[in-house]
Order: sequence, then structure tokens, then C-alpha cells
Amino acid sequence: METASVDHHGRETAYRYRDAGGEGPTVLCVHGSGGAHGVWRGQFRLAGDYPVAALDLSGHGDSDDVDADIGYETLSAYVDDVVAVAEETDASVLVGNSLGGAVVLTLALERDLDLDALVLAGTGAKLAVLSDLLNWLDDDFDRAVSFLHGEDKLFHTDDERLAEGSKAAMYDAGQAVTRRDFRSCHTFDVRDEVGEISVPTLALVGEYDRLTPLSYHEYLAETMPDCELGTIEDAAHLAMLERPAAFNEAVKSFLDRRVA
Repeated sequence: METASVDHHGRETAYRYRDAGGEGPTVLCVHGSGGAHGVWRGQFRLAGDYPVAALDLSGHGDSDDVDADIGYETLSAYVDDVVAVAEETDASVLVGNSLGGAVVLTLALERDLDLDALVLAGTGAKLAVLSDLLNWLDDDFDRAVSFLHGEDKLFHTDDERLAEGSKAAMYDAGQAVTRRDFRSCHTFDVRDEVGEISVPTLALVGEYDRLTPLSYHEYLAETMPDCELGTIEDAAHLAMLERPAAFNEAVKSFLDRRVA
């Protein structure tokens, strides 16, 4: 596993990269709100077939923060992070979870990056956030973190190790950055535009995901010209972390058929 970073737009973006002899295109994974690259640790097992990179968006993990207004400006800055790492690693497959899916969709719509495929996992063309959660992110961060780790939100399993690791990442990102993430998601809506994205796409949802449910992914599959739908059983929003083997098999099967 290689730990690296790339300088761009006056800041440094950290990422991890693994190539275990994979001959397919490089896969770049983009985490969600209040997260970091570690949510993708199970996906580095794909590196025998497809080199894998996972970045820390600005203000998360080991990456420098960015001064950006909530909403489009923040999403655009995060797109800059992804483009910089994609160009550094020659990645042409983007995998985005939640906020990361919004970043990937924004990139696909607005930037001239050569893409072979997209995986949109636990995300949607619109990502409205519950008003109570937005309020808690403003005024009661502990309650917001606790809510997100409630039943069938981030996780379906009651494995405390997963929950504690996820909470630690969120507290590491901190209230200001996590609030910025969720409020930027709340402004995101490309339902009228996703039909323009012709890149082969897999919309992948955790069976029990209450944050971005099946209907969000069905919309992507119905609206995007070349998008198929997949479900990860016994998982919720962070299916890649909760059921890594099943998630990887779904991604590998899709990529083997579409880009290998």
C-alpha cells in the first residue's frame, strides 16, 4: 500500500494506492460526509484485478482543508481533489459513496476527465438531508453522530467495531467539516442532468439503507442511459465497509463485463 499526496489549487490531497498486479483500469474511491479513505479499506482487495486508490477529500483525514462556501462551491472543490488524484493515479473508474457520489456525478457532468465507468454506492441524484439532522449538526454534534449510527442508517449490523471506527472518523473530520458536507449534500440536485451521463454505471445500494434508499438508486438506473442496479444484502449505507466481499464481487463483476 502506497501513501501519497498531490498538490493542487494551493492545497495537498492525501490518498492511498495499491496495485497488486491488476491489469484493469485504476479505480478511485470517494468517501462520504465526515468520512475518510479508511471506509474503503476492504476495496483494496480488488487491486489484484484493478489498481485501487482512495483519497481523503479536503478537510478530511490527512488532506489539507479548503475555504469553500457550503453547497456547489464545496462540491466543486471536492471535485478538484478527485480530478487531481485521478490524474496522478491514471484512474478512470470512479466509485462514490453518499457525498462522494454527488462529487462523482458533478465531475462526470462538468469536467473533461476520461472515464471508463462509475459506481454510485449509497447515493442519489438528489441528497436531501433530514431537517433534524441538519439542526443537530449545527447545535449538537454528538446527537448527530449518534443518530447516524442508529439502526439501518450507516450500518445494518450491530458490530460495535465498525460503529466506533466510523464515529472516530467523523469526530476526526470535526463538526465544521461534517456540517459542511451534509449541508452541501442538502443543496445537491442533478435529477434533470443525470440523463446526460452515458458512462457505464452501477448503482449499488445496501438492502437496509435508510439514508439513501433503493428508490434513489432505481431513479439512477431508470434515468441514466447505461446504468444497472445492484443490491448488497444485509447491509445499510456503508455497504462497502459492512459487507466488503459482497461489495467487491458486485463491483468486480460489473467492471469485468464493462471495462476489462
